[in-house]
Amino acid sequence: MNALTDNTVQHLSERGLLRFITAGSVDDGKSTLIGRLLFDSKGIFADQLDAMSRSKHKRTVGDAVDLSLLTDGLEAEREQGITIDVAYRYFATPKRKFIIADTPGHEQYTRNMVTGASTADAVIILVDVSKVKLREDGGVDLLIQTKRHSTIAHLLQIEHVIVAVNKMDLVNYDQAIYDRIVKAYQEFAATLGLKDVTPIPLSALTGDNVVDRSDKLAWYQGPTLIELLESLSVDDASHDAPFRFPVQLVARHNGHEANDFRGYMGRIEAGKVSVGDKLVVQPSGQSATVKDIVTLEGSHQSAVVGQSVTLLLEEYLDISRGDLLAGASQPATLLKTLKADVCWMSDEPLDQRRKYWIKHGTRQTSAKITAIESLLDINTQQRHAADGLKLNDIARIGLTVQQPLAADAYADIRATGAFILIDEVTHQTVAAGMIRLAD
Repeated sequence: MNALTDNTVQHLSERGLLRFITAGSVDDGKSTLIGRLLFDSKGIFADQLDAMSRSKHKRTVGDAVDLSLLTDGLEAEREQGITIDVAYRYFATPKRKFIIADTPGHEQYTRNMVTGASTADAVIILVDVSKVKLREDGGVDLLIQTKRHSTIAHLLQIEHVIVAVNKMDLVNYDQAIYDRIVKAYQEFAATLGLKDVTPIPLSALTGDNVVDRSDKLAWYQGPTLIELLESLSVDDASHDAPFRFPVQLVARHNGHEANDFRGYMGRIEAGKVSVGDKLVVQPSGQSATVKDIVTLEGSHQSAVVGQSVTLLLEEYLDISRGDLLAGASQPATLLKTLKADVCWMSDEPLDQRRKYWIKHGTRQTSAKITAIESLLDINTQQRHAADGLKLNDIARIGLTVQQPLAADAYADIRATGAFILIDEVTHQTVAAGMIRLAD
């Protein structure tokens, strides 16, 4: 088997990987759920289990192991019993590999949820049955964080949404309460436009319906959580998208020799490329032809999205970090003004008089927010006028940039449709954005 075939087989096997996040309000049981997944699927080591059993921050009753300690890695989290940072964990079953991002529940840490969700294929939104308000008219009032996290999942276009109705043991596994919660969530999801929504009743603490099926939930005929995660399809549309290659580094060796080497290193963010393909360098517009595709395994005839490669070109061109190599037939759109949906992530409110750095792919340039077109109301999903942005606000804004960005609509290609804004003075990330080329 040659190097190309080996590389392709490796890449295809990696497509079985599912990245998912857990989201919900504080104390909904996110960390406990992940701990249960790791524990019941044999995804932890004996020394980890021993450390948990001896932990001074145990928050369970009796001799039960506090599974949330597997993900509450920061000392502040262990002491307070909350998740502050985004905790990433890896585990595998015989059918699939997984990367989990456990995201914070407190409202002030919603920005961390945006970080964890940016690369996710699926989201598990936990709903704590003990916290929702059951109205006398038969309806249910969902928590604002449930609505906020669902809205972010929709904006970030996460493909699969799993609604885990947790702590069913606290309501004696009552199907009627579960059905009311699911109905309320489905009605809210319809206002968002969420399509692939799958509800599941469970108890992370006792393990009901997480990995093992529970007799106490015999009325539920669907899959367990792990069975559902194993069955989700990861239909990566970026494989069929136009070629996009942000240049990270220009590689050279000993330019004084006759066999001078000049390669352009980076990660293929969309599409595929083959030797002989015609490309365009953006934003300069120069034409280029692929001469060779190199990795640590050697030369290849082609490469696909997700692979980190070095491209060699037939032409000798002025290309540097921040440029984009795109398919000549379907280049990106060059933008100096743009509209975007942003989640404001800074404790400091927006000051439209200030300039910010915009980080888009490997390019960084100066940017100015020219308008706040509308602010999204999380409860009603209606947009209204606003004269400022504060922490966790979601808004449609207008931007101008100093140097043109080679971009796509976020709806078409995530990697070239996303950006972050950075404060020029503090160097803190203040917003994450998604480019909208059309409403």
